[in-house]
Amino acid sequence: MPARFQLWRDDQVAAAGALLRSLHEATRSSRLTGTSPIICHHDPGPNNVVFQQGRPMAFIDFDTAAPGDPLEDLGYMAWTWCISSRSQAPPPRAQADQVRILANSYGLETSERFNLVDAILDRQNHNALWWRQHLNTPEPRVADSEQILARIDWSRREHDHTAINRAVFMNALR
Repeated sequence: MPARFQLWRDDQVAAAGALLRSLHEATRSSRLTGTSPIICHHDPGPNNVVFQQGRPMAFIDFDTAAPGDPLEDLGYMAWTWCISSRSQAPPPRAQADQVRILANSYGLETSERFNLVDAILDRQNHNALWWRQHLNTPEPRVADSEQILARIDWSRREHDHTAINRAVFMNALR
């Protein structure tokens, strides 16, 4: 679970969505994409963004960048910027409104909006699996066992929160 949980303003979420779209468009049709439409960052959370005067301006930490589908990144971004199961987080309806703002600023096509919630749930599952695979790797690891287990638990709690509130998120994207 990120140590620096915070709430993001709507304008910050919108700027993050536009920034992600510009990254994706810059890689579209590149030889590097192979059979995929774009190069995904695969970790476009707030912790991998440079801010200037409170606005997202650039991505950093491209160690997991690879060919992929735009919804992989957008699902992860929606989760890490807009959705949280923490008690101090806004209610699910407010979180869903921010997911809609993100989708709008990204320019997500109407036909793809109904796939966004599935992409969020997929990224939460993927995150738990990614951390789980590091439990049995030899030292040095990306984190100690206690941290890894905490991140797996966090990913599962976030997945449960998103799944329970699926209809709220879907309605906001209509």
